[in-house]
Amino acid sequence: MNKNSIIAFIILLSITRGFAQTWSMDKTHSHVGFSIKYLTVANVVGEFISFDAKVSSAQSDFSDASIEFNADVNSINSNEGGRDTYLKGADFFDAKQFGTIIFKSSSLKRIKNNEYSLSGSLTLHGITKPVIFILIYNGTTINEYNKKTVAGFKVTGTIKRADFNLGVDFPPPMLADEAQLEADLFLNKD
Repeated sequence: MNKNSIIAFIILLSITRGFAQTWSMDKTHSHVGFSIKYLTVANVVGEFISFDAKVSSAQSDFSDASIEFNADVNSINSNEGGRDTYLKGADFFDAKQFGTIIFKSSSLKRIKNNEYSLSGSLTLHGITKPVIFILIYNGTTINEYNKKTVAGFKVTGTIKRADFNLGVDFPPPMLADEAQLEADLFLNKD
């Protein structure tokens, strides 16, 4: 590559990056939850009340999206105060030491139509591991109430408690090793 080609490439790259759109989460229309099998016969469900996500993408179908997500461990809600206190404690999430769950995407690959494989790193309980989730892009529209462009996603996946040293004193079948995660994210274009 000659010097002019390199300069042209750098200019083209900077122009392309300039077209990236950023999106912020609308918290009133989003939800992040989990479920885990208890004693092999029941699912315990919960959610995180406080969380945030940022998305950046130059493509209208979000095929090149970069996604960052975090949740406040202290906002966990399983509809049982005693259990929530225990989950925040040292035996599970240890919210005093590891108060934030963080996900950062590394790639987004189309599986078919509006379904993608979302890869990235998940930091939970002080441990960072690679994870793969399924992302469904629900589309983009104009919110007639405020005239903002909005987009919706559903993200699902499974993580293993053992990978993050969560609840090690509760082996299967008392509490399943696999927990199911599900997020509905509603985004406003910045």
